[in-house]
Amino acid sequence: MPENMAEVAAGAIVLAAAAAFTIYAGQITGFARGTGSYELVASFRSADGVTAGTDVRLAGVKVGTVTRIELNPDTFFADAVLSIDPRIRLPDDSSALISQEGLLGGSYVELQPGGSLVTIERGGRIFDTQGSVSLITLLLRAVGGDGGTGDPGLE
Repeated sequence: MPENMAEVAAGAIVLAAAAAFTIYAGQITGFARGTGSYELVASFRSADGVTAGTDVRLAGVKVGTVTRIELNPDTFFADAVLSIDPRIRLPDDSSALISQEGLLGGSYVELQPGGSLVTIERGGRIFDTQGSVSLITLLLRAVGGDGGTGDPGLE
């Protein structure tokens, strides 16, 4: 009987650890949050590296996720639908840009609040956007020496 009790206790500890890990993972990924978030749309000329599930950050803190991204056939821009924490009320002159975590890191959408006293309504649109910058394009400009100066001596 004491051997069985030890096995039961070990099993209970393993199950408790698994449950704690599941709860922790849900909180970190935002899965455990309530569905009270609201959606905003941001259109980007280039949305390389952004997919559904990409983080949306404000001051380096995750405040939402990209729920879907699709091509707008009228503007040929990528419309990203952002699901934002309801506690965050952005001014209507805020901007959204696609940033990288580092040289080899992933992309995320960075929100930069404006100074307006009017906030963006649920389902609203962020008009001031900046798409992703290709690292390869930047490297080619640096190596090529042109850098967009138009200097004929460098072409």
